[in-house]
Amino acid sequence: MFEYAGAVHIHSIFSDGSGEVKTIAETANEVGLDFILLTDHNTLRALHEGFEGWYGKTLLLVGCEINDKENKNHYLAFGIDKTFSTRLPAKEYVRRIKDVGGIGFIAHPHEKRASMKEHPPYPWTEWSTEDFTGIEIWNHMSEWMEGLTEENKYNYLMHPLKSIKAPNFETLKVWDNLNQKRKVVGIGGVDAHAHKVNLLGFFEVEVFAYKVLFKSIRTHIITDKKIEVKKNSKDIKTAKNIVYETLKKGNCYVSNSYHGDASGFRFYAEKGKKIYQMGESLPSGSTILRVLLPKISGSIKLLRNGEIIDSVDDFEAQFNIKEKGAYRVEIYLNNNAWIFSNHIRIGL
Repeated sequence: MFEYAGAVHIHSIFSDGSGEVKTIAETANEVGLDFILLTDHNTLRALHEGFEGWYGKTLLLVGCEINDKENKNHYLAFGIDKTFSTRLPAKEYVRRIKDVGGIGFIAHPHEKRASMKEHPPYPWTEWSTEDFTGIEIWNHMSEWMEGLTEENKYNYLMHPLKSIKAPNFETLKVWDNLNQKRKVVGIGGVDAHAHKVNLLGFFEVEVFAYKVLFKSIRTHIITDKKIEVKKNSKDIKTAKNIVYETLKKGNCYVSNSYHGDASGFRFYAEKGKKIYQMGESLPSGSTILRVLLPKISGSIKLLRNGEIIDSVDDFEAQFNIKEKGAYRVEIYLNNNAWIFSNHIRIGL
């Protein structure tokens, strides 16, 4: 299997970010990311102006973040070549994206931030649709802003990575419940804008600098197809298909790289002579779930339908499963949330 780590949910000067697209991609290459997914608000300008491609060893792909007329129900859409009107209800643009062969993820679904009047929360309210591919289970900017207070704002501004603790509990609960009915893929997003804030009236601080956030929440994909870096920066068709198809399948996991590089993590099922990866389903019956950590011992927590049913402190773990359910694992390092796998659905 091949593994590729990327940053998802990024804004440029084409919407409300401060960075040039080319500079953002070059920064991602400098950090060592395999791919980044750009999601400017309600525009695919970066796609139509030819910015998709290779920047060193980093693949830049372009999607967009769509919202409704109330500026709620934000949706990260990929694999599309046109945007949809914000006058459409969320249920409609989610359906249309699926109908044209695209994939989409609900962004910051349970946002409740209240620290800045000029930046209100943008929660998801249209839960009647079943056409979305997945959910952004961990969003750096949302968590940062929800924890921001008048007392801690200077510490938060100067140390934007230390404040990120764990995914939203309500989001995880909804995600687990949905996976008992159908596959719903979980991804992580940085929600990078690189906003510039004036402090004390005489110096400017860049909040959520791209280079900083690229060391934060990552989405890792696991695939049996190798992505070849091309010298021709626009030769991306095969690589693009691999990234989007792997995300659609849910063969992926989310990590907070601030606590360590998670590359090498594996969570899979063995049944008979077959192997099943994250995002896959298998029949009920006796099954072995295996977990491997990359060169470090952590606290491995096994969850079934959202409830912790076992825990192991080690480099690896094996769990013998007999009950049907939606299984996933969470990994903690020194009590810090580090890795969140996608589900393996057994007998569902």
